[in-house]
Amino acid sequence: MRLRDDFVAVKVPATSANLGPGFDCMGLALNLWDEVCVHAVTGPTFVEVEGEGADSVERGEDNLVVRALRLALDRVGAPQVGVRMRCANRIPHSRGLGSSAGAIVAGVALARALIGEPSVLGRHDILQIGSQMEGHPDNVAPAVFGGATVAWTNEETSQAEAVRLSPPDDISPVAFIPDFEVHTAEARAALPATVPHVDARYNVARASLLAALLSGNARASGGAQMHSLLMEATRDRLHQEHRRSSMEPSLSLVKWLRGADCAAVVSGAGPTVLSLEPVGADIRRDAAAAGWRVLELGVAARGVQITRGALATAGF
Repeated sequence: MRLRDDFVAVKVPATSANLGPGFDCMGLALNLWDEVCVHAVTGPTFVEVEGEGADSVERGEDNLVVRALRLALDRVGAPQVGVRMRCANRIPHSRGLGSSAGAIVAGVALARALIGEPSVLGRHDILQIGSQMEGHPDNVAPAVFGGATVAWTNEETSQAEAVRLSPPDDISPVAFIPDFEVHTAEARAALPATVPHVDARYNVARASLLAALLSGNARASGGAQMHSLLMEATRDRLHQEHRRSSMEPSLSLVKWLRGADCAAVVSGAGPTVLSLEPVGADIRRDAAAAGWRVLELGVAARGVQITRGALATAGF
């Protein structure tokens, strides 16, 4: 298999996983994008980075985008090349907004773009490779498909699977991003090995409700409004409180926002906090004054996109 193009580019959205009760399975694509372009060359790999992570991201073969690109090329038997890569990063790193999943998805999509064949490395393939590298599909799925997703690993096939949902306009996320980081491994280490049956049942009910709301087809009995349903659907007993020691300010902000009638959750492993609906100007102002960067993001209806190369105009 040969490479059709030698200069390609992609963009990939930020994502938020868990969304409260949907631990390790639910995700949302956010309208905040990393953009990466690659020139296939003869010679050593070099990565130029601007924006988020510019002082810490690897500049050679250890770069996560490069590693995903190389794995994808190997997976389909395509030749390896030298890489000159430029990354314009807007997704904050180690903040619970899917930066690592985005980097992996971008790398596999770049391999697809370089090969330039519509039948090679489609979205389902990107989901598989991305989930393999990331270890779970909850952030990878929305980065690939856009919108909201419910993702899981099929026990019989060991393949990642996902269902895409189209959230209604009521879902308009706002991110509250702190100036400190929490690494996913640290956040996972805080979780207990077992949970009470009553807590599991509590989360199953609310995750089911949240999936119904994110599908845009929910019809409530008794005249319940979307906002009140969303407040109930974003409650959690499985993971957020267990992680308090590593992100006390985030859990305090969640409590404050929910007290102000905002459907707020910890985004992924944190420490970013996400409201799934708009918040008032006074809340944005007070949060910013307390040191939080507040971004009104909205939902990204599409996942990763090829923006330069033969497949940019042919569609994904």
